[in-house]
Amino acid sequence: MQVAFAYRGRSGVAQTNAGLAVALAPNVRRDRVSFVGTLKQPLRFREAMSALHDVVISDLRFKPKDKTGYEEWKKQEAAREAAVRSEAVKLKRSELEKEKNRPMPPGLERRYQKCRQRYWDARTKYGNMLYREDPDLWRLLMPCDPVITVSPDVLFFECFSADESSYGCLNVEREAFEAETDVALGTTNVDYSWRLYEHFQTIRSYRETRFAIDPTGFEVQTTATEAGYREEKIELPQSWLRGFSALQSAMSLPMRRVPVSREGVYALVAFLKRHRAKTSPRAVRFELTPGRPVKIVLEPWNKEIVLYDTPYPGPRAEIIRTWGRDRLRVLGRLLPLLDGCDVYLLGTGLPAFWVASMGEMKLTLGLSGWTANDWTSGGSAIDQLAPPVAPSNEVMRALADAFKLTPTWTLGALVSTTRSPAPVISAGLNKLALLGQVIHDLPHGVYRWRQVMPVTLSVEVIGPDNEETVAARELVGWKCRITADATDEKGRRKLVGNVEGRSSAEVTLDPDDRIVAGKCSCSYFYTGGLRKGPCRHLQAVRNKALGFGDQGGTLENWFKRFTN
Repeated sequence: MQVAFAYRGRSGVAQTNAGLAVALAPNVRRDRVSFVGTLKQPLRFREAMSALHDVVISDLRFKPKDKTGYEEWKKQEAAREAAVRSEAVKLKRSELEKEKNRPMPPGLERRYQKCRQRYWDARTKYGNMLYREDPDLWRLLMPCDPVITVSPDVLFFECFSADESSYGCLNVEREAFEAETDVALGTTNVDYSWRLYEHFQTIRSYRETRFAIDPTGFEVQTTATEAGYREEKIELPQSWLRGFSALQSAMSLPMRRVPVSREGVYALVAFLKRHRAKTSPRAVRFELTPGRPVKIVLEPWNKEIVLYDTPYPGPRAEIIRTWGRDRLRVLGRLLPLLDGCDVYLLGTGLPAFWVASMGEMKLTLGLSGWTANDWTSGGSAIDQLAPPVAPSNEVMRALADAFKLTPTWTLGALVSTTRSPAPVISAGLNKLALLGQVIHDLPHGVYRWRQVMPVTLSVEVIGPDNEETVAARELVGWKCRITADATDEKGRRKLVGNVEGRSSAEVTLDPDDRIVAGKCSCSYFYTGGLRKGPCRHLQAVRNKALGFGDQGGTLENWFKRFTN
C-alpha cells in the first residue's frame, strides 16, 4: 500500500528565551490537527519519547554475517598495530607535553558546530540516496513516522517496530500541559527523525518546554526548518499493515491484568541485562493465584521474581507463558520515573501488553512474541483471536453512530447505547481495531476513535483472513481428535491428530505455539507444504491442543474464552 506524507518543514527542538520549544510537523495531507501547550514534567516526556524511539528502531531479526573478510582484516590490523603502537605513543606524548599549558583555541565551539552540521548534511544526503536506490533498506533505517492523536482528555503517540513485532503507545494526559492553545482534535502522522531524537535529549527540568503541533509552520524558526512542503511516498508492505492491525485487534479483547511493582520491573530488567539464555525455552512465565503474590519466572534459568506487594486480583489460578522479553529492556530507561506496571495477558503464546505508569504519562509496550513472522500465513496462534462470526452491518452502523456522537466509550456504555450483547459489541470493536479505526486505551479502559492512516483501510488493503485459518475454526468437537502429544528435548511439541477421518495430520509447535513443521495427506499440503501456510487440518490439530474452539464457533464462546 502506497501512502503519501507531506510535511511543512521538519520537526525539531529549538532554544527560545523562555526555554525549549518542541515543534512537531504533522502530515498536511490529513485533516488539520494542532495542539500547543507547556509541559509540566518535561523529563518524563523526554524519557518516555526516547523509550518509544527504541521501540520504533528495534529489529532483533537474525542477520547472518560473513566473517571471512573480518578475520583477514583482524590479522592485518594486528600486524600493523604492533608495528606502529610504540612509535605513536611516543609521538602523542611529546605533542601533549608541548600543548600542556596552551589555552583553549578561539572559535573551537564554532568549528565544532560546523563539523556537526557537515555530519548531519552528509547523513541526510545518504538517506536521500538510499530512498532513491534502495527503498527497502531506507525503510529499515527510517521506519514509518509515528501517529499522534489529540483527544479531549489525552494525547497519544503510536509506533510499530522495524521488524514488525512490537507496538508502542505513549499516552499523555492533557493535565500534563498548561496554557493550552490552538487545540484541534484528530489524528495525524508527525515527522520524526534521528535528529529530533537527539534534540529530545537536550530537554531539562530547569527549562520551560513548550510543545506544539502546528500544520501551518513552526512558531520558532530554526536552521533545520525548510520552506515549503517535504513530500514522501512510502510503500508500506502488507505484513506491516497486517501486523500493526493484528496487535491492535488483540489489544481490543478482554485480558487479564497483572500488577507489577517498580521493584519487580527492575529485578526483571536487571537479570535480563546480566544474563543471556543459550537454550530454550526463553519465556516469561506468570504464575497467578488469586489473592497471592504474583510470581514471575524467567526461563530457562527458572529465576523467580516474587512480587509480595502486588497480589493477583484475578478470579482463578493459572500459568501463562509469554515471549519477546528482550524488548522489555526499553523499560530500563524509565525506571527512575516509574510508578509501576500493569501487564495485560491474553494467554500462553499470545501477545502481552506492558503498561508503564509515570504519573500523567503511560507507555504501552505490546509484544507479539516473535522477531520474524509472516502475518498472512495463518501459522501463528494470534490468528485464533479473530471472532468466528463477522459482526452484522447493523452492529457496525450502530458503533459508527456512537463514535460520531463521542470519540470515547467504554464497553459497558456501548452495550447500553446500542442495546446489543457484549460479545457482539466486542466483535465489532475488534473488527474496527483490525481496520485501524479504533484503539483500546488500556490505561484508561476505554475505546477511542482513531484512524491510523490518512485513507480508510479495508480488508482488501490489510489482507483478509487466511482461508485455511477460517476453515480450521469450523473443525471443532468430534471433527478433530488428538491421538498423540509429546514434547522433545528442545521444547517443541509434537502432535498427531485425526481430523475428519484423516489419520496422518502431524504438527510440530515451537515454544511460541507456531507451526514449524507438519505433515498432512490433503491436497493443499501436498501442493504447497508449509510455504503458503499450514492447511486447515494442521491448524485444527493445534487449535484442539491449545483448547481453542472446543465449544463451537459462536461469538458467545469466543467472548467467554477471553473473559474467563
